[in-house]
Amino acid sequence: QVQVVESGGGLVKTGDSLRLDCAGSGFSLERLSVGWVRQAPGREREAVACVAVDGAIYYADSIEGRFTISSDYPRNSVYLQMDNLKPEDTAFYYCAADAACWMWSPLYNAWGQGTQVTVSS
Repeated sequence: QVQVVESGGGLVKTGDSLRLDCAGSGFSLERLSVGWVRQAPGREREAVACVAVDGAIYYADSIEGRFTISSDYPRNSVYLQMDNLKPEDTAFYYCAADAACWMWSPLYNAWGQGTQVTVSS
């Protein structure tokens, strides 16, 4: 059974950076597509980025090149480096995994518990 656990969220100021970590267990993340999905209060879940099983990488237009997704498969981990954070990035961020990336409608099979990112102005 695939399990993923997020860490690295917190409270930062506009323009700051954060790195979110997604640690996998029970299955090699190298054999899955792993994405980051966020949900702000009162809004639907939004796919932010994904690294596909074939190595392709996808980003949502909304992050405007400020985020970078990367993988560290020896550590069975996937990271989301977030730079130049804005208040509108405030949300609960989830790591999720499946056979393919879900960028239009995040319907991943496995989800973590999420980590809160709050960006103050």
